[in-house]
Amino acid sequence: MSQSTLVIVKPDGLKKSLTGNILTRLSETKLEIIAAKVVKVNRELAAEHYRHLKDKPFFDDVIKYLLGEYHDRHKVLAMVYWGKDAIKKVREIAGATNPEEADPVSIRGAYGRITTKGVYENVIHASSDETDAEREIKLWFKPEDVIVDVYASKVATFKDVTMKVWA
Repeated sequence: MSQSTLVIVKPDGLKKSLTGNILTRLSETKLEIIAAKVVKVNRELAAEHYRHLKDKPFFDDVIKYLLGEYHDRHKVLAMVYWGKDAIKKVREIAGATNPEEADPVSIRGAYGRITTKGVYENVIHASSDETDAEREIKLWFKPEDVIVDVYASKVATFKDVTMKVWA
């Protein structure tokens, strides 16, 4: 069954120039990238992405991590991978969330670490299940950003919309 999943190369992955290595490893899945963009993450996006952790004592550290405050890299690379068993395939290659528990040949096992403050720097995010994948993809991407219609969408017209455009 074809699925879509959100993958984020986090600020530490960008700081350590691991994007190429991570993409090479993910190519082993034979999945297709159907959306990709570099995002300057704001606090609202980070908090909504990690809303399931809001009651945890480490929530603020996770937000600072995704914002790039620990690595002076205030951006991430967000992608949507799509294909048969996408979530399972990406999560297997990504490895366990805790880098010390991750298989050493997984992305997190090879490149992640736990800081002395206890922050998991695991270089990559991968959606945990179909419900989270849909929520996360819709949070990070607009329908027109994704080249495959993975979720229902509609055309809407808004009156008096103001947006930044190219000069």
